[in-house]
Amino acid sequence: MDVPKDQLSSLLDHGLYASAQMLGCFAVSSTSINPETSPHLKAESLVLFGDSLFRENEYRRAIQTYKQALQYHKILPRQNAATPPTTRSSLSASNRSSSPNSFNTSAINENEVKFKIATCYSSLGENRAALVEMEGIPAKSRNLEMNLMMAKLYRSSRHMRAAIGCFKECLRNCPYIIEAIIALAELGVSAKDIISLFPQTPNRSGRPPFDHFDSSRWLQRYVEAQCCIASNDYKGGLELFSELLQRFPNNIHILLEMGKVKAVIGKNDEAILDFERVRSIDPYVVTYMDEYAMLLKLKSDHAKLNKLVHDLLNIDPSKPEVFVALSVLWEKKDERGALSYAEKSIRTDERHVAGYIMKGNLFLLMSRPEAAVTAYRMAQELRPDLRSYQGLVRSYLALSKIKEALYAAREAMKAMPQSAKALKLVGDVHASSTSGREKAKKFYESALRLEPGFLGAALALAELHVMEGRNGDAVSLLERYLKDWADDSLHVKLAQVFAATNMLQDALSHYQSALRMNPHNEAAKKGLERLEKQMKGVDPDAPEDDEDNEVDDADGDQEEAELL
Repeated sequence: MDVPKDQLSSLLDHGLYASAQMLGCFAVSSTSINPETSPHLKAESLVLFGDSLFRENEYRRAIQTYKQALQYHKILPRQNAATPPTTRSSLSASNRSSSPNSFNTSAINENEVKFKIATCYSSLGENRAALVEMEGIPAKSRNLEMNLMMAKLYRSSRHMRAAIGCFKECLRNCPYIIEAIIALAELGVSAKDIISLFPQTPNRSGRPPFDHFDSSRWLQRYVEAQCCIASNDYKGGLELFSELLQRFPNNIHILLEMGKVKAVIGKNDEAILDFERVRSIDPYVVTYMDEYAMLLKLKSDHAKLNKLVHDLLNIDPSKPEVFVALSVLWEKKDERGALSYAEKSIRTDERHVAGYIMKGNLFLLMSRPEAAVTAYRMAQELRPDLRSYQGLVRSYLALSKIKEALYAAREAMKAMPQSAKALKLVGDVHASSTSGREKAKKFYESALRLEPGFLGAALALAELHVMEGRNGDAVSLLERYLKDWADDSLHVKLAQVFAATNMLQDALSHYQSALRMNPHNEAAKKGLERLEKQMKGVDPDAPEDDEDNEVDDADGDQEEAELL
């Protein structure tokens, strides 16, 4: 051969992919290789050249090259194709070296080459084509890496039963594939069923390779935690994660999981602390940093949000989390620009839930509730959580589709029967019509019994008191909460009630308290502006007529009574 194959392999092994690609051009065009008499050598050179293209992200060229290699391979005896591949990486060096006795047989493995083609298609986002290639590999010939890719492709193609089967096969071979555990939990497989997949065959020492009662017991706890979260038992999941954190202090993965869950259930301050702890341990983490960005936006902490986005852009500007964080940053400045970033996050990763949540939020801000419904539905389909239900309810209320809003809220209550936030969501729908206010009051009170510190329900109940003309009850409720929970939102609501009852000096005091606690509180700033007009004797705004949108839903009432 004009170009020694081992030299081409050596360049690939050392990561010198550009040099390998240039040398590969010589290898595949060499006249010393006769494709008719030595097609196996031609096939091997093409695979190596394809590997160099793959490593340089030239996926289209790599696909074409690998397919040419398979064409030469097919005219050879096919005993190699039936040989199951080893569990090493498909692009490892050992796969490139041919047997010294293979004068007339190819060292390439047809299944490995098909896997490489599928990987290229997947990198291009062409999952259907990737799946076709993978399905051409016999099940018995698939290694761990292949099964994991099959599982992901089936899941993205919504073939959930097939995806579950492949994820299970991964865990039968190796119980420590964390992403397979998370996927199975999200697909509804129970913790017991997942743990039963872990291999129990005794090894040479006579002990099982995976001892449930020894050092690997933590993995059981991890499985249980993920299954709790997937079934909306957030409290149980957080307790298990906290237990794991005691055994593995400063575990970034566990802290991120806890932060994400707390963000979902509205424990914003605790979630922020978890994310800040992660950044103090490893300032280059990108995972879930878009969730952190959304929390900073809610807290109006623009300085930290700006710094976070700046840091993320310096770490890796191509990640979907970075695009969502940019969307959050631009939300108030340029809604269309923010929307383009949210859409870019989804194009980068079509399963990125935060991208759909952000997209829905932006559509609501842009008064496009129909589009918001679609975005929240996509988020719910990928991973139903409280935020997608909240978004759907807000969208349907904006469309005056009260029955649909009530259905979405009840679905949240069924999915999360122990969630005060879900109860409040049903109350919010009832509060949207005068005839439903008494029902709303019951749901808000139930939410507060379930979670006494839930300020959202307290604020909603206070607002209901005001709507019903019970300003004194609203003040009493808010002042009672203010004793235990110093929060700027409580001060704002109290100020609004006092302003409505013409107790302007008290209103001024509470607006000022809110701004001292949070100088970025937009509601306090706007309220203070209105208050200044009132103090000057100017009507801050003209009264608007409330339109009642009543719902007659006897079956739903019975269903709610049972759930309450």
